[in-house]
Amino acid sequence: MTQGLVFITGASSGIGQALAARFYDAGYSLALVARRTEQIASWAAERKLDAARYRVYGADVALIDSIVAAGKACIAEQGVPDVVIANAGVSIGMDTAERSDLDVMASTFATNNVGLAATFHPFVAAMAARGSGRLVGIGSVASIRGLPGHGAYCASKSGVVAYCESLRGEMRASGVKVVTICPGYIDTPLTQGNRYGMPFLMKPEAFADQAFRAIEQGVSYRVIPWQMGVVAKLMRVLPDAVYDRAVQGRGRKKRLGES
Repeated sequence: MTQGLVFITGASSGIGQALAARFYDAGYSLALVARRTEQIASWAAERKLDAARYRVYGADVALIDSIVAAGKACIAEQGVPDVVIANAGVSIGMDTAERSDLDVMASTFATNNVGLAATFHPFVAAMAARGSGRLVGIGSVASIRGLPGHGAYCASKSGVVAYCESLRGEMRASGVKVVTICPGYIDTPLTQGNRYGMPFLMKPEAFADQAFRAIEQGVSYRVIPWQMGVVAKLMRVLPDAVYDRAVQGRGRKKRLGES
């Protein structure tokens, strides 16, 4: 007997794939969304997933109609999910002095912010009518304070946290939980090219296990791992002058096209 249905974007690699594995092992059926559907199919075959317990939907979360269509297809084929995880995201460095990087910022917001809301959109009314469900936004500890060269990513993830908090208030009376998960440094393709130290680096599977428990509990906000939660609290209270000195000269995220 399955435990329910989980809808996950960005499921072709990294955190999304690890979450898919964790929920499947817990008995959930899967609705897996990505642009690279062939990678999901290969992974599912390698893990010998039961074909009756998963579906794959091709969509680009940066295109509103694309991800909304995937959500509607999931409802039609598998029903209203118990959990929706808006995990798909991009992280690209930017330099405001470069005109092309303004386009990078726009595309980052299209994926990380508008795409997150569009992921939730098909399910909000149906979950509210049912009186249950969990809408999960994947933020980042980068939402806590701005980092040099990370303007687009930090701003977008701060937006994720604020948006999910707003939605949590809207959904409170309906019985639908809104959960914000803020990963620290997770060993995925998104972080493997970083040119700076990554304290408390976690394997995706370890992150997924902790995130699964937080989502099942319906917590409102959780930083994973907990050590980064402590760091995040300290970062919040540092005076600006101290913080600015601390991050001056820090390695920057690679810009689009940089090797």
